Amino acid sequence: MTQTLKLPVLPLTDSVVLPGMVVPVRLDAPEVQAAVDAAEGKKVLVVPRVDGKYAAIGVVAVLEQIGRLPSGEKAAVVRGEGRARIGSGVTGPGSALWVEAETVDEGPVAGRTHELAKEYKALVVSILQQRGAWQIIDSVQQISDPSELADTAGWNAWLDLEHKVQLLAEVDVTRRLELLLEWTKAHVAEQEVSEKISNDVREGMEKQQREFLLRQQLAAIRKELGDDDPEGEADYRARVEGADLPEHVRKAALTEVGKLERASDQSPESGWIRTWLDTVLDIPWNETTVDTDDLVAARAILDADHAGLDDVKERLIEFLAVRSRRNRKGLETVGGRGSGAVLALVGPPGVGKTSLGESVAHALGRKFVRVALGGVRDEAEIRGHRRTYVGALPGRIVRAIREAGSMNPVVLLDEIDKVGSDYRGDPSAALLEVLDPAQNHTFRDHYLEVDLDLSNVLFLATANVYDTIPGPLADRMEIVTLDGYTEQEKIAIARDHLLPRQISKAGLETSDVEFSEVALGMIAAEYTREAGVRQLERGLAKVLRKAAVALDSGTEAPIHVDAQTLVKYLGRPRFTPESAERTSVPGVATGLAVTGAGGDVLFIEATAMDGDPGLTITGQLGEVMTESVSIALSYLRSRGLAGDLASKKLHVHVPAGAVPKDGPSAGVTMTTALASLASGRAVKSSVGMTGEVTLQGKVLPIGGVKQKLLAAHRAGLTDVIIPKRNEPDLDDLPESVRGELRVHPVADVAEVLELALEPVQEHAAA
Repeated sequence: MTQTLKLPVLPLTDSVVLPGMVVPVRLDAPEVQAAVDAAEGKKVLVVPRVDGKYAAIGVVAVLEQIGRLPSGEKAAVVRGEGRARIGSGVTGPGSALWVEAETVDEGPVAGRTHELAKEYKALVVSILQQRGAWQIIDSVQQISDPSELADTAGWNAWLDLEHKVQLLAEVDVTRRLELLLEWTKAHVAEQEVSEKISNDVREGMEKQQREFLLRQQLAAIRKELGDDDPEGEADYRARVEGADLPEHVRKAALTEVGKLERASDQSPESGWIRTWLDTVLDIPWNETTVDTDDLVAARAILDADHAGLDDVKERLIEFLAVRSRRNRKGLETVGGRGSGAVLALVGPPGVGKTSLGESVAHALGRKFVRVALGGVRDEAEIRGHRRTYVGALPGRIVRAIREAGSMNPVVLLDEIDKVGSDYRGDPSAALLEVLDPAQNHTFRDHYLEVDLDLSNVLFLATANVYDTIPGPLADRMEIVTLDGYTEQEKIAIARDHLLPRQISKAGLETSDVEFSEVALGMIAAEYTREAGVRQLERGLAKVLRKAAVALDSGTEAPIHVDAQTLVKYLGRPRFTPESAERTSVPGVATGLAVTGAGGDVLFIEATAMDGDPGLTITGQLGEVMTESVSIALSYLRSRGLAGDLASKKLHVHVPAGAVPKDGPSAGVTMTTALASLASGRAVKSSVGMTGEVTLQGKVLPIGGVKQKLLAAHRAGLTDVIIPKRNEPDLDDLPESVRGELRVHPVADVAEVLELALEPVQEHAAA
């Protein structure tokens, strides 16, 4: 039941009084002293004042006692009895603020309120138990009234002033308990996290201190017993002395062991020395594999792994024969130098340069290690890092030797033409010592800082383009050119190597698919046009995937792949002979070129039109190729073969226009195209040509003859014109290609025009 009371206001600015609390109040503020004086020992209305504003609800409190604190300050003890809503102001005696206050009736307590009170009491008791406040626990346990229990939160240290003001203003007991549960659970969770962090920090510090003390005690005990750490300095000394190391390496290693013995365990230098010693001990200084002496078996292995490539195989067999004879005569260590050789396999992508390295190692009975150099720009990748750097490592050459486990492996330096250079140095310069057979017996890595004998290593390098290999580096290597495969060799490779591998990858059996020779030939000639066999293998993989789908759809095995099946699976052929169509009009000639992907056919077009005399050249031609056009035109005009071209506006174009082109070997083709345009005689569709032209009409030799002739054969040409001085290059051409091509070596442009242009009478008849 509520009642209205007339009471003086006692404001509190830094605390909150809830019902049931007995607290001392200092009488240092005038309004507080005035309220106590006006009450005359009776009741006051204690109201919290936050930011200068009075709360809407206060507590009716009884003045229990007025006296002084131990510090001597005047104070009054008040005991809260119940909540009261503040009404309007009224007049009263003294200078205090008097108001009408209506007491709050909290009503009956519901069942859920008791459950909340029980949960809250358990939380409070658990907190008090952690703090050891056993007397307070007994007092809390004796409280049965939910409202009284909730108001004991006024004593909670984990609640701030705002929380307590909110509790005072909340009339509903259930809501007060809900708020208290939420705040108390948050406090418990925060305390758990804080305690866990404190425990972790304390345990970490204790562990470090304990380990330090134990290590010191262990060191002292071992020192007294004369028994050192089995993994420490004495162990390294025993390992170095027991290892089969060259004398200069043993001396350097023992020097480092001495430094390790004098260094402190906590010194970072001891860790660097241990790492260096581990690296040195891991290198197989005196471990070698025995080379096979059976040249016939070695050649059989090379033939089984790769079709064609006779030049490379012959060179490797020569190396093996010389090596074998040196071993029999005991010459392998004469002068500290072996018969180390460096072969550079240069050729277009997909011809088997990288896989050839594994076959070589297999044929020689050696370990094989591949070192990828594509994109390497840091010299330290080759020579290693100085040990002064954090995280220093030996270079790739030393790591390759360590990985191989022998001092005479086959090391394949892959993509050596793609080594770059920047502010970190030039890796190709660091390779000069590695690849020089006269110097690499004393190769010195920056990390090891001891001589490493690489003279027994067989280095194989691969590159797509010879021109991009730095000159000094190329001079130290023996260049072996892989110019690509003929159509018959591609068919053999597809049948013996690619097809079985792709059948296995597609999850098929050999009996599921049957390829005809015609189908393999069509994929090699009409669906792909390349020097290597990568696109051919992709074509086979696509056919086999289609076959797998067909078999899973109910088609009976085996599936026969013939010409019609190819059109169904791969679509219509993408590469067909186009020389006849392109050269059907005067002014177009078929040239031969070498690109990074192998040989290719190049059409050069020339046309004349009315207008101001001049020459326009398009097709992204380089400076040398642009000069070849001017040389060709000057030659024709000087010989009276230019007709009326001098008075016409000329345009020379070399498709494909988006591909940059350069080099002098198109001079013959440009001269023929302009002569065809001037005379009106078309160029024979079966003729391809290559060669450099001088102003006097001489045809000079060029490079890449074998690749160009293979490209002419792939394109369906039957006659090829080459410089007379390139005639020795025909010896490298496979017999199958040489039998299908008529090669015409020429020394003068007049011979070129006679061979390449259609006869006058035939042209007139046409």
